[in-house]
Amino acid sequence: MRRRIKISRVAKREIFLALGVFSFLLLFVPIFTYYYFAKDLKSKVAIMNNKDTGVELLTRDGKPFFMFYHARSHNYIPLSQIPLLTQEAVISSEDKNFYHHPGFSIRGIIRAAYIDLLHQNFSNGGSTITQQLVKNALLNSKKDFLRKYQELTLALEIERRYSKQEILEMYLNSVYFGEGAFGIENAAEVYFGKHARNLTVAEDGLLAGILPAPSELSPISGNRQAALARQKYVLQEMESQGYITAGQAEQAKKEKLHFVDKKTAINAIAPHFALMVLSELRQKYGEETISRSGFKVKTTLDPGLQREAEKAVSQHVQKLVSENASNGAAVVLDTQTGEILTMVGSTDWRNPQFGKMNMAITPRSVGSSFKPIVYAAAFKEHLITPATILKDVPTKFPGGYQPKDYDRKYRGNVTVRRALSNSLNIPAVEVMQEVGVPDALNMASRLGITSLGNDASQYGLSLVLGSGEVSLLQLTNVYATFATGGVLHTPISILQITDKNGKTIFHANTHGKRVLGSDTAFLITSILSDERARHEEFGNLLDTPEKAAVKTGTAEDYRDSLTLGYTPSVAVGVWVGNNNNAPMSGVAGSLGAAPIWKDILVYATRGRKETWYAPPSDIIELPLCGSGDLLLPLRASSRSARMEYFIRGTQPVRYCTLSATPSGEMTPTTSPSP
Repeated sequence: MRRRIKISRVAKREIFLALGVFSFLLLFVPIFTYYYFAKDLKSKVAIMNNKDTGVELLTRDGKPFFMFYHARSHNYIPLSQIPLLTQEAVISSEDKNFYHHPGFSIRGIIRAAYIDLLHQNFSNGGSTITQQLVKNALLNSKKDFLRKYQELTLALEIERRYSKQEILEMYLNSVYFGEGAFGIENAAEVYFGKHARNLTVAEDGLLAGILPAPSELSPISGNRQAALARQKYVLQEMESQGYITAGQAEQAKKEKLHFVDKKTAINAIAPHFALMVLSELRQKYGEETISRSGFKVKTTLDPGLQREAEKAVSQHVQKLVSENASNGAAVVLDTQTGEILTMVGSTDWRNPQFGKMNMAITPRSVGSSFKPIVYAAAFKEHLITPATILKDVPTKFPGGYQPKDYDRKYRGNVTVRRALSNSLNIPAVEVMQEVGVPDALNMASRLGITSLGNDASQYGLSLVLGSGEVSLLQLTNVYATFATGGVLHTPISILQITDKNGKTIFHANTHGKRVLGSDTAFLITSILSDERARHEEFGNLLDTPEKAAVKTGTAEDYRDSLTLGYTPSVAVGVWVGNNNNAPMSGVAGSLGAAPIWKDILVYATRGRKETWYAPPSDIIELPLCGSGDLLLPLRASSRSARMEYFIRGTQPVRYCTLSATPSGEMTPTTSPSP
C-alpha cells in the first residue's frame, strides 16, 4: 500500500508564496524594465549614448586620441556607408538568422541554458545581434537570470520600434572591436587606417572574427595568429551562407593584411597634453562629474605635428646623451589664438626615472631667453632704441656683480640690436639696471608669466640672464605675444566640450588682450629675426628656410638649454636638460635645443602662407652713420650708412659731419654737426 506524502500547511504556503513571487516577477520585471528604459529607447541617439561615460579627447580635426574613465570612442556612420559585405560578415558569424527572428533565438537560448546549467553559471548568452545591442547599449555586464530576462524584454521592444536595418546600424556603431575602438568606423581606422567604406573582404572577415574576444584576438596587441584563424572561419561562413563565392573567400584568405602601427592607436600620443587637459576638466567640473559624463572634448592638438615634435625631441636628445643630457620638451602655439598645437613633456613617457613629469609646464631657469622681456620693458619706457650704444666691457655692477659674456670676449661699444641679437650678457645687465627689477617683473607678468611673483627683493640684476624660473609653456606664449604685435592670448588646450547627447556645453574664447604696444613688439621682432646681426655669434645655427624670430637661452652650468622663436603664425619653444637639474657638458641653447626647434618650426610652417610684419604707423626707419646712433644727413650718400627702426619720438636728433673724399664722395665722420 502506497504511503501518501502529506504536505504541511506551512510548506504549501511557502510554495504558493514562491510561485506568487515568481509570477509577479514575470509580470512586473517587463513592466518595470520598459518604463525604466523608456527614455533611452526613444531614439537611436539615446540608445547609442546611454552608456557613454568618462572623457574622450579628440584632436583638432575630430579624431579620438585619448580616453579616461572607461570612455567609449565611436564615430557614428549610417548603414549606407557600411559596405554590404561588412554587414554580411558580421551577420554570418554573430547571428546568421538575424533577419528572421523576433529579437531572440529560442534554439540559442535553450542551447545556452543547457551549457549554463552544465557548468553552473550564466556566462553563455546565445545572444542575437539585437540582444547584444541591448547588452552593449543599455544593460550592465552582470550575468544572471534577471538580467537575461530584462535583455529579452528590451530586445523585443527594440524590434518593435526599429527596423532590422536600424538595429544593425546601431549594433555596428556600438559593438566593441578592441584597442579602444567602439563601432566599425573606429575599428577600420584603428586597425587599418581607413574608413569603413573602404574595407576589403579580408578586412571584413578579420574585424567580424575578433568580436567574440576583441582584446584577446586583437591583431595589434593580442593573439594575431588566433585572429587570423578566426578570420578564415568567418570567410568560410560567408561562403557557406552565399554572401561570397569560393573564389572570393580563397582570395581574401591569401590577402596580406597591413595593420596600423600601435603608436597611432588610442592613448599612444601626447600623454602629457592629455593629462593636462584632464586636470583642467577636473578643476572646472569635478572628478565625479567628468568620470560619468560621456564628455567628448575637442582639443587643440595637431596630431601630425605632435608626432613630428615627439620624434624630433627623442632623436636629438639621444644624440646628446654623451653630453649628459637625458630629457627634452617642446611646445607649439598658434600665435593668433593661443591654441596649444603640440606639447611634448619628455622624451619618453615610459621612462620610469623622468618620463612622467611634464617638463613643458615645469618652471626652469631659462637663461638668456628672458632677455627680450627686459629689453621690451626698456623699449616701452623709451629708455633705449635699437641704436642705443651699450658697453660690452668688464663691468662691476652694484653689489659686486660681474657678469661675463658666453664666449668670455669683450666688444666695447655695441648697439642694442647687436647686443640682443648676439645675446651679450654685460649689455643686457646694463639695460636691466636702467629698467629695474620691479618693472622687469611687471613686464613679465603683463606677458603672462605667473611663476616669478612680484616681490622684487627675491631677484637681482641676474634676472635678465634667466635666474628666475619660468615654464616652457608660459615663456613660449611670451614669444607668441611678440608675434601678435603685443596681443596676449591665454594658452588653451580645449576648443569645445559636448555631452553624451551631443549638446555643446563649452566653447573656447580665443580673443586676446593687448598688453604691449605694437611698436615695442615690432622692435623685438625686428632684432630677433635679424639673421645678419646674429651671424656674428651664431653663424647659421639659427637660420631656417622660413624667416623667423629666434632667441636661445643657456642656464648657469649648462643645466638648461632653450631655444624659442616664432613666425607670424606659430611660436615654438624647446627645452633640453635633466629633470634632476644636473649640469650638461657644454650643451648651450644653440647646440642642444636649437636643432630640435628648427625641425619643429620647419614642419609647423609647412604649407602656411606667412606674411612678414610691416612697421606699425608709429615706427619710422632712418639711416644711421656707421655703428653709432647718429643720423646720416638726407643729402649724404655713403656705403657706411645703415637703416634702423625707431619708435616715433625716440629717434636721434644729432647728425654726422660730412667730409669729402678724394673721389668727391661725401662721407660722414663721427663728429655730430651742431
